[in-house]
Amino acid sequence: MSTRGTLRLATRGSDLALRQAASVGEALSDRRYDVELVEVETRGDRLRDELIHRLGRTGAFVRALDEKVLAGEVDAAVHSMKDMPTESPPELFVAGVPERASAGDALLTPDGSDLDDLPSGAVVGTSSLRRKAQLLNARPDLSVVPLRGNVDTRVEKLLAPSLQREHEARVEADADRKGNLGDDDYEPAYDRRPEEWFDDLSELERRALGRDADAEFDAIVLAEAGLRRSGLDRHVASSRLPMGAFVPAPGQGAIAVTGAAGEASEAIQRAVDHPRSRVETTVERTVLAELGGGCVAPIGVNAVVQGSYVRVRAQVLSADGEEVVETSRDLPVENHAHAAADLADDLRDRGAAELIERAAREAEADEETEGKRGE
Repeated sequence: MSTRGTLRLATRGSDLALRQAASVGEALSDRRYDVELVEVETRGDRLRDELIHRLGRTGAFVRALDEKVLAGEVDAAVHSMKDMPTESPPELFVAGVPERASAGDALLTPDGSDLDDLPSGAVVGTSSLRRKAQLLNARPDLSVVPLRGNVDTRVEKLLAPSLQREHEARVEADADRKGNLGDDDYEPAYDRRPEEWFDDLSELERRALGRDADAEFDAIVLAEAGLRRSGLDRHVASSRLPMGAFVPAPGQGAIAVTGAAGEASEAIQRAVDHPRSRVETTVERTVLAELGGGCVAPIGVNAVVQGSYVRVRAQVLSADGEEVVETSRDLPVENHAHAAADLADDLRDRGAAELIERAAREAEADEETEGKRGE
């Protein structure tokens, strides 16, 4: 069967990014397009020690891909929408928004504990200012610490200490048993020999077992969509955090395909664009753009189309989670972008502007401190 031509899609090289780009490619293949994925290393991939909120202000995971589109080297770029700055080059636009996955956050633990089960002082890892503030608002007794890396890397860091302890215990107990019993009487100290236990581990667990565990986490928080798209939900216990208290980041769970005007973008729009997801993410990103703050302030916005209205919940917090300005409102679908801007203005007037300005000052002071340390 003849095809309509080849479309080249830029993507980051992480497992999650490749899976997301492949899902876009499959939709285009169904429309008889050949698809080529072009892996691009971004600044965010290179600067692994930077926290996400510092990288996000410059579009560190986005810009390199979009530059390939502007240069004509690829037809479009596939992004996690929550990574995208609210401002983009005028030559580019969001050509397609596939149907969004779950927008919420998930709490991951080695033993299946949920948020209320965590002991006082438990260490929770996250790279997100928003998640840190929301965690401290819900549980000020927690210790929330920075955690970077791709989704699989973060899960490995969570699992590594407990797996390593179990492996060590199995090996030592097995050695003791062998030393006390003859070969004919030997039985494993546990249910299986250490090598049999190892053989039954997943590839993710094996990587975690060999990881240098420089920190131990009682829990970590990830986007539920990324966890499930990566297939990692099968290897680690998780619980969904309540979206009322943990309002997701604007665009979380959504994929955005950016392109320039032309036939390729039109083809992408016809193949992948999901109208409801586009409306919801437009509302969320409009609120974020009007509020300002971007990645320097803890901001959550979630929109859900319900008939002729969009139910919106928005939340702006102080960095320590002690102060919260929030609202929920039904906006008309037919005028959703303008109504979202009005909602943002209301939030600003009710104290969100002060929280965002304070966060910006704190971020600037942190950068100055880091700069002096590097001198």
